[in-house]
Amino acid sequence: MNRPEIRLSFAPELHLFVAPERRGGPTTLVTDGSSSLGHVVESLGVPLTETGGLLVDGREVPPAHVPLPGETVEVRAVARPQAVPGAPLRFLLDVHLGTLARRLRLLGVDAAYESDDIGDPALAALSAAERRVLLSRDRGLLRRREIWAGAYVYSDRPDEQLRDVLGRFTPQLEPWTRCTACNGPLQDADKDAVREHLEHGTQRTYDVFAQCMLCGRVYWRGAHHSQLQTIVDDAVREFGAAAA
Repeated sequence: MNRPEIRLSFAPELHLFVAPERRGGPTTLVTDGSSSLGHVVESLGVPLTETGGLLVDGREVPPAHVPLPGETVEVRAVARPQAVPGAPLRFLLDVHLGTLARRLRLLGVDAAYESDDIGDPALAALSAAERRVLLSRDRGLLRRREIWAGAYVYSDRPDEQLRDVLGRFTPQLEPWTRCTACNGPLQDADKDAVREHLEHGTQRTYDVFAQCMLCGRVYWRGAHHSQLQTIVDDAVREFGAAAA
């Protein structure tokens, strides 16, 4: 029995995931006749989190569609900005994205992060339990069916990673409101109330403090503040901040 042959093309934004011979115009693919289109697309290297629609002969179909002989398939890229319906926009980052997590928190974006490698099954389960968008550069992790929502982080450079996530999801930015260490909310703190957490030099030099309501970490405008302020200013200038 002959196996079905289909014609398949990928949006240019998805070419980095597929073999060179699959880039450009439609190419021929012989399928097994039973696998879903979603499985076929992922087997060629493209996580479904990065697809914005699967079109068969011009009509959109679900990933469960089983390709039929002679069908022409177009795999579109995810739309930007991308809407995430049904829950407040919150993120979960894998162990390799610690710098990105801290920068998102700096901007007031809810970004959970496990500094220990808890494993793919646990990350996927946490994404589902807390309804968080899982951010990763691991395509295998993003293929796990139990994740609530996910997104591939396209760059390995923190500056580009941040712009990628902010441009894709357009979260509300509320700089200086989250703890960069634990993601907890910050509140203004009286100097006397946090004095025991401060070195003597810090006590003499600074008067304005904030403290995390979860872990108790104390923040002030220290030596690295100007560098952090530049990150904040650049992000707010390009993507805007939440209304006061």
